Amino acid sequence: MNVKQVKPVGITDTILRDAHQSLLATRMRTEDMLPVAEKLDGMGFHSLEVWGGATFDTTYRFLDEDPWERLRTLKKHIKKTPLQMLLRGQNVVGYRHYADDVVEAFVTKAYENGMDIFRIFDALNDVRNMETAMRVTKRVGGHVQATICYTISPLHTNDGFVAMARQLAEMGADSICIKDMAGLLAPYDAYDLVSKMKAEIDLPIQLHSHYTSGMASVSYLKAIEAGVDVVDTAISTLSLGTSQPPTEALVAALRGTPRDPGLDLGQLSEVAKYFAGVRKRYRAFEGELMGVDTDVLTYQVPGGMISNLVSQLREQNALDRLAEVLQEVPRVRADLGYPPLVTPSSQFVGTQAVINVVVGERYKVVPKEIRAYVKGMYGRPPGSIDPEAREKILGSEESIDCRPADLLEPELEKAAAELDGLARAQEDVISYALFPQVVKEYLERQSVCGENQREREIVAAIAAVLAQQTNGKQVSPASGATRTRGITAWRLASRGQTMRGSGWR
Repeated sequence: MNVKQVKPVGITDTILRDAHQSLLATRMRTEDMLPVAEKLDGMGFHSLEVWGGATFDTTYRFLDEDPWERLRTLKKHIKKTPLQMLLRGQNVVGYRHYADDVVEAFVTKAYENGMDIFRIFDALNDVRNMETAMRVTKRVGGHVQATICYTISPLHTNDGFVAMARQLAEMGADSICIKDMAGLLAPYDAYDLVSKMKAEIDLPIQLHSHYTSGMASVSYLKAIEAGVDVVDTAISTLSLGTSQPPTEALVAALRGTPRDPGLDLGQLSEVAKYFAGVRKRYRAFEGELMGVDTDVLTYQVPGGMISNLVSQLREQNALDRLAEVLQEVPRVRADLGYPPLVTPSSQFVGTQAVINVVVGERYKVVPKEIRAYVKGMYGRPPGSIDPEAREKILGSEESIDCRPADLLEPELEKAAAELDGLARAQEDVISYALFPQVVKEYLERQSVCGENQREREIVAAIAAVLAQQTNGKQVSPASGATRTRGITAWRLASRGQTMRGSGWR
């Protein structure tokens, strides 16, 4: 390692995003983050990953929360430590490509609401799909962390990843992230890759890995020896399994060395105890993989993807065929040009593998996402599509070779029109463009709740007036209260609602 690089390694803790996304199905509520937010802020982390990935739509779908409000709230409590998010390039935080106006508006509003570091990646490592997000992040003043999805295949090499890093640096990246989403990066490969990047690229290098295969902690240490600037870890009580290596263990391992991150183990222990209690409340959402899964080294199937495969097979009453599916996944991946198995390509490959096994004939049934992928609508695959598979999937239909978003019309104006007054701010329009049905249902619920709140305020105001009319005497149920309920019932009836007992229905 070059002498000038001997400095404390930075730590990005993922406890508020990837840790609970990996272990608890992304179900952690904002209210469980806030009690220790300020303590986390005072730890001395390089950054805190708090947003993006699956957390965005999950808050709408399952938690009845507004992800924008979560970001604003966390920013109020975390003032010293940069906040970081995961952005899927042209997919933003969704599962398809969106028009440039959606990407531009999302990045702009994310920055305005408190986001500092944007970790931008593309599932196929197609840098064309990262251009818009990188450009806008740079323009608004955010930190562009351009990201390489690490994977293993006959087509992927460390030299190739270094070449991609050089290209991202030329595109304006402020730092480079090596994103090892399946825990495939072996220790000596990590040393080699980081050494080559540090020798050729004058930018900070960050390493993100998962503990799935059991190698991540050792790979981190070798990467640190090679000069990596920052690594991602998770507070111990939400670490390991498909999450990140434990923060405390790495801090202890580096104590007293030139790379000592300088974090206080006592304070980290306090936070760990807090999240141990939080985790118990989400026990129902615990994943099945709690330890090490070395099969990931053979099939390259991330832990979260295994859960999806199990769920799909269970629905087909074919759970006993999981072993066949795990063997089919690498074959489908090879047919499709060896895409890295990360959202959304991991879902495409996994679903096709399940269908091939259950149907009993390869590519007899093909989901629309696979057709779009083979056509080029998700970008340029790393390698060529197998000709026989392509024939079964697309027939004589031609593929595209341009940047997929170049074919998309602007979407925000149409989204605003479809919301028809439901949007409270531009953030709602952006969210609706990303997840129309889910967000519209959420906004409709919020609208009803808001109306009910206004009715309660009206009731209180009328009661106050009646109290004044009786010279401050208590209003009896037979007089003012009855009149108040009558007025309120009339207002509710005009909207098709009723009031029963003491509650709102």
